Amino acid sequence: MKKIVVTLIILSLISGATQMKEYNSFEKVWSEVSANQLNTLPQEKISFGTLFSWSKNIILQNAKRTLESREDILPYFEKLAHPNGICLQGKWNIHKENPYGGYFKKHSQALIIARASSAMSNTKSGEIRAFGLAGKLFPTTNPTQKNSEPTANFFVIDDLGGTDSKHFTDVAMTNEPSVTTTSEVLKHLLYALKVAKAFADADSHSGIRQVYEISELKEADKTKVKTPKWMKITAQKGQTVDTKDFRDELKINGTPLVFDIAVASQKDVWTTIGTIVFDTSVVSTACDHQLHFHHPIWRGDLRY
Repeated sequence: MKKIVVTLIILSLISGATQMKEYNSFEKVWSEVSANQLNTLPQEKISFGTLFSWSKNIILQNAKRTLESREDILPYFEKLAHPNGICLQGKWNIHKENPYGGYFKKHSQALIIARASSAMSNTKSGEIRAFGLAGKLFPTTNPTQKNSEPTANFFVIDDLGGTDSKHFTDVAMTNEPSVTTTSEVLKHLLYALKVAKAFADADSHSGIRQVYEISELKEADKTKVKTPKWMKITAQKGQTVDTKDFRDELKINGTPLVFDIAVASQKDVWTTIGTIVFDTSVVSTACDHQLHFHHPIWRGDLRY
């Protein structure tokens, strides 16, 4: 009898160990993000002092967490580099044939949750702003479906130093952005240097965020997959809303926002292969303080 009990315990442990992990559905993550919506746009300010707490290097800890954690929602935390944002939901669509794998393949459709943000403190037109878009793809079009693999995350920015572009919809954002030494960078030089060092210490190639999480999504044999070196996200023309704060510009009131997806493996040889269509937006506490985007760490084994 004792042997039978021991055998059953062992089998139970093996079954639990081999059980496939389930990740949150799109609906679950969006319900978290859209809770506690804010009627007044927050104006979070960066400061050098927020990067440390006594002997803790908070920005380095955060940089390492983004590389290690695959969770979509975390307990409340401060976004130290891009503190002010607006979250969007919609659909990722690939409509053009291309050599890349996963959800870059033609006819791929995925649900997406994204956060549009501005680096450092500035949010208003007339100020130097560095616009960014972080996105996470759910490999399904069923919002209630739980998935057996984590979301595929990407990051694109127009210029890490910022520009004087009047609108978010005016800029082209890539996964290897330019770095211009602007007045805003010089104003917060110690802050900018510390943030840059933290990301470099966490990942030796932090100036580019590879997009293999998208090209390998739902691929059985990832070793044969081709991945574009670069991805570019640009708003389609004719959607400009002339508002002071970029978050008001991106508020969706019935009319979707459409962005083009372009890829390249040769410098400046871009091919537009699809669109992201956002149909809902929200400014909330969870958007700025709980929604988490995993940074793909640099890999040297990718096939281009």
